[in-house]
Amino acid sequence: MNEMSEKSEMSEKSEMSEKSEMSEKSEMSEKSEMSEKSEKQPYATGKKKAAIARVWLKPGDGTVTVNRKPVDDYFGRPTLTQILQEPLDLTQTRGRYNVMALVSGGGKAGQAVAIRHGIAKALLEIDPQMRAQLKKAGMLTRDSRVVERKKYGQPGARKRFQYSKR
Repeated sequence: MNEMSEKSEMSEKSEMSEKSEMSEKSEMSEKSEMSEKSEKQPYATGKKKAAIARVWLKPGDGTVTVNRKPVDDYFGRPTLTQILQEPLDLTQTRGRYNVMALVSGGGKAGQAVAIRHGIAKALLEIDPQMRAQLKKAGMLTRDSRVVERKKYGQPGARKRFQYSKR
């Protein structure tokens, strides 16, 4: 019986040591993952009306993707592409960063302005000295105008039903 209990104690100790080694390894891997996350690419959120854009910048050749599609395929009009490239042109960083944006809500024009706002904010994470330039151009200011809500007893936000005197 003593031999059995000694063997079981030995096996328990070996299991415990293996578990502690595994937990140490997992802690090390978590620390390395944390350090990778701290070296993440610059991220910012841009907004316009109902459109919300999440924007990531990564050093690269200047490729712009919106919702995992090339920017020209997503926005049919070249003016919308030009709008979202404005912060990169202003700071002369157009060919240096790849832009990856995920945008939802609103229309195409609102989405383009939301992406522009996100790119400007992400550029600040890279170089805070660009702030004066971007602020002067009005790219850091969130346009807070949104659609006014419809009121009860009326056909719209401001419109009234026709008044009948008699």
